Amino acid sequence: MSLDVSELLPDELLERFRDRAKGYDERNEFFHEDLAELQAQGYLRMFASKDDGGLGFGLKQAAAAQRRLATAAPATALAINMHLVWTGVAHLLGQRGDTSMHYVLTEAVAGEVFAFGNSEAGNDSVLFDSNTVAAPLGDGSYSFTGTKIFTSLSPAWTRLGIFGKDATGEEPLLVHAFISRDTSGYTIKDDWNTLGMRASQSNTTVLNGAVASADRVFRKLPVGPNADPLIFAIFACFETLLAAVYTGLGERALQIGVATVHQRMSKKSGKSYAQDPDIRWRIADAALAMDGLYPQLESLAQDVDEMADHGGQWFPKLVGLKVRATETARTVVDLMIRVSGGGSYFAGNELGRLYRDVLAGMFHPSDDESAHSTIATAWLGPMEP
Repeated sequence: MSLDVSELLPDELLERFRDRAKGYDERNEFFHEDLAELQAQGYLRMFASKDDGGLGFGLKQAAAAQRRLATAAPATALAINMHLVWTGVAHLLGQRGDTSMHYVLTEAVAGEVFAFGNSEAGNDSVLFDSNTVAAPLGDGSYSFTGTKIFTSLSPAWTRLGIFGKDATGEEPLLVHAFISRDTSGYTIKDDWNTLGMRASQSNTTVLNGAVASADRVFRKLPVGPNADPLIFAIFACFETLLAAVYTGLGERALQIGVATVHQRMSKKSGKSYAQDPDIRWRIADAALAMDGLYPQLESLAQDVDEMADHGGQWFPKLVGLKVRATETARTVVDLMIRVSGGGSYFAGNELGRLYRDVLAGMFHPSDDESAHSTIATAWLGPMEP
């Protein structure tokens, strides 16, 4: 029998996360205590099979867990996403007959923490090109030199997934690999001083000849879009789990708004603001928006699990989910700020923190412009030269 997410993340655990989130944010501090408790719960091995010592989750269950976690600690959930992306990729590939990354799951069960070191400043090709140089060393290993941004889990990862471009052959190749914490040739900057999502500690990582051994090089792909299952698996996990985090954030904002308007009293009417027609309209607007998001998240994650055939619509559906979740959450938080009064403007207020955290959603790939381009191409065909 599968573990329910409310058992994996019981209410009392979420309350501890919520209590700590305020301090992490104020001190701009990594969530060490949250991570330890999540590891103790088996949370980081959710995608591994039960036979391998994991929880046997699929993407739908993982998304539900991340949505629930984000109602308590969005920055913790966002950073944990990066570990779950790699373990989710290994799970999805294995489900489709490719066991080349199964070691990711067995190492996650053993306690290794994976992080996502692919993002680069100015690289709007995302996974289809790289500014990082991947230099072959002759024995199948590669040396990587470049700068990776938004490397969540910087204080805690033990395995970092990276990629770079090998331009030494007739056709350039994008080389994907993992390095370990004890690898030499990289530096983690202490530069994560942001408006929101502060506990994620997504510091810049500078690669200066960091070597990935041959057995840690797991893909070599041509530059540009391609149909390799790895690309689909990364997009499916990354976009769905991001959507789950921001769905949870919006869900929590709505809960706070409803509780607040019941508590606030109008001097003019003598009634709670829950009886004010304008405020009721805004609460209803937020609830309507969230009610459309929950089934989209669940059904698309289930389609990934069940290997549904969406053909050329897969990527539009995935990026569309991510944009809808981040934009809906931003709208909902804004509405709840408006109904909750000036108290939400003070430092330390949970809704005020969510207001800052939700802004990060617009920066994650695929951004609004890229998503619209992907969806337009799927429906209208490519732009003419």
